[in-house]
Amino acid sequence: MADLKIPNLPRAFDLTGRVALVTGSTSGIGKGIALQLAALGAAVIVNGRSEARGAEVIAGITAAGARAAFEASDLTDATQCRQLVDRAAAHFGRLDILVNNAADTSRGDVRTTTIEDWDRIHAINLRAPFFLMQAAVPHLERQGGGVILNIGSVNAYIGEPKLTAYSSAKGGLMTLTKNAAAQLNAARIRVNQINVGWTLTEGEEKVKREQEGKGDEWVAEAVKTRPFGRLLEPADTAYAVAYYVSDAGACVTGSVMDLEQYPVGAPPAW
Repeated sequence: MADLKIPNLPRAFDLTGRVALVTGSTSGIGKGIALQLAALGAAVIVNGRSEARGAEVIAGITAAGARAAFEASDLTDATQCRQLVDRAAAHFGRLDILVNNAADTSRGDVRTTTIEDWDRIHAINLRAPFFLMQAAVPHLERQGGGVILNIGSVNAYIGEPKLTAYSSAKGGLMTLTKNAAAQLNAARIRVNQINVGWTLTEGEEKVKREQEGKGDEWVAEAVKTRPFGRLLEPADTAYAVAYYVSDAGACVTGSVMDLEQYPVGAPPAW
């Protein structure tokens, strides 16, 4: 029997020399992911709609001694998705990691979701990741492999009634993840997904107030339903991302991780 080899964890998570594109990374979960990857040594392409917010994220990354650049895009446009990947690879001469994080969480149930809302939500949450993946594959192949990580949601399984289109799109993304993983493993391209639970972000705060009419008490009320005494934070997802995109997860593909405080389908309070 061969000697048991215990990996050096700091070395396994080291991303020095690698380049990552993180969509929707000017705030919330995406910002947390971008900062985490930069802290592990990656050069990061920050993506979003606000150049001002992008500049703030890049300032934080460069102040810590890492490299970063900003690229704006409209992810409802398939052509812009493809162009975004090519521009990202051009910044630092390569692309090793694609994190599809950008999302639209607009509310709407079976009765109230409009055609426009349905199309936009699916364009951002499902169609854009596909075209970004498609554009990224040739770049990853040139490096002898790479990583695609999709940020999904626990709503992918059934979903809240008020998130009909969002849940549908995230369910499709989960199937796309496994389908792509089965195709791309021969090229040593790993494709995985993290289904994130209820996370406190600027975007969630805005939607709660503007679309659901919640007041200042909504966070305190939400926390009462959480087994571990708080909502998830962007850092929780960023830590999981570090595993999937680094050598720590070197042989993991087609995996879907439910990052939530109770098993999906179980009652929220015991």
